[in-house]
Amino acid sequence: MTCPGCGADNREGRRFCSKCGVALSLACGKCGFINDPGDEFCGGCGQRVTAAAGKTADLKQAPRDAERRQLTVMFCDLVGSTALAARLDPEELREHVRAYQGASADMIARFEGHIAQYLGDGLLVYFGYPSAHEDDAQRAVSAGLAVVDAVATLNARQPPGGVALAVRVGIHTGLVVVGEVGGGSRREQLALGEAPNVAARLEALAEPGTVVMSAATHRLVERRFSCRDLGAHALRGIATLQPVYQVLGERPAGSRADALPTAWTTPLVGREREVALVLERWETAGEGLGQVVLLSGEAGIGKTRIAHTVVARLHAVPHTRLDGRCSPYRQHSPMHVVAELVEAALGHERDDTPEMQSARRLIVGETNFAVLSRQMAISGVIESGFSRSSDEHPTRQRPRIRAIRLGPPT
Repeated sequence: MTCPGCGADNREGRRFCSKCGVALSLACGKCGFINDPGDEFCGGCGQRVTAAAGKTADLKQAPRDAERRQLTVMFCDLVGSTALAARLDPEELREHVRAYQGASADMIARFEGHIAQYLGDGLLVYFGYPSAHEDDAQRAVSAGLAVVDAVATLNARQPPGGVALAVRVGIHTGLVVVGEVGGGSRREQLALGEAPNVAARLEALAEPGTVVMSAATHRLVERRFSCRDLGAHALRGIATLQPVYQVLGERPAGSRADALPTAWTTPLVGREREVALVLERWETAGEGLGQVVLLSGEAGIGKTRIAHTVVARLHAVPHTRLDGRCSPYRQHSPMHVVAELVEAALGHERDDTPEMQSARRLIVGETNFAVLSRQMAISGVIESGFSRSSDEHPTRQRPRIRAIRLGPPT
């Protein structure tokens, strides 16, 4: 018996295909009656089963149902690729493009994006399909910044006078319909709608080495990322002017925490017991007995609101506040929270120049600056300056981390 799914030959009597596991019982294409293996004519309408099998095979090739999705689309493209193609040998160009695509794909996978298409030297990436997350827009922006940094790292590895690559990224969030397109052996799951077109137009506006996004995406990520308003721009094919924002970098943890939703300006109700317990532990700590408070609960139950209520009530009490936030994107950087606090203390910014770093050395001192910067580099936060060696194994980094944490022997 021939399997209607994969076409493999199976011996008589089998109910499932030995190659793909598809049931060998055939549904009649005309009436839907389920026939037993070996039946030549349908038991429901008398149609020949071979014809029904052919219809079943055709149904197997039919496109899957499309889905309506809220999607964040990212377009990423090499700058000046045409000039590179004219200047480089095709094999050399291929090596550079593959290195760029590989580094970009690693960064995109880190934030769980889906590369829908490789468009020559460009990438079409979806955040929100096939897997959706509540922070897909933030993931897209983080991935865009990571791609820019990854390309900069590739350039740093080039010998003097080597090929310098530049990338630009455009991001937009909107409604799409994701479904199968194409025919024959060439079928793809692509998103159709305005969102991919807007993302492509935004990418064309971006300067080399930058990430730009639409107002729709900006509304979703403005609490997490610092942005520059580039004004309203006319995008080809879009009837109205579109506000455009350039992503400058991720906000420090403290500034993200200070940007509270408007609803949080109302009094907190029903959590006085929990707030009182935390304040009680604060009083105990003030007496010299160190305390640790863990707030745990399901997402959305109000843990962050309780913490901010406690901070607000301690506003008049002298204290030092440190805000650190863990991230699922930093699972391989266990010291990231500490390093983020160090960055905030140094005033470290994403686009710091050597001159700006020198100025900070004068403020905190050369020795302290070197120690803190080394801490940040080992923790995987910065790539420049005291960058981590590519061949340095994590087991060799741990003693250095401990030495930095404990300080030199006295």
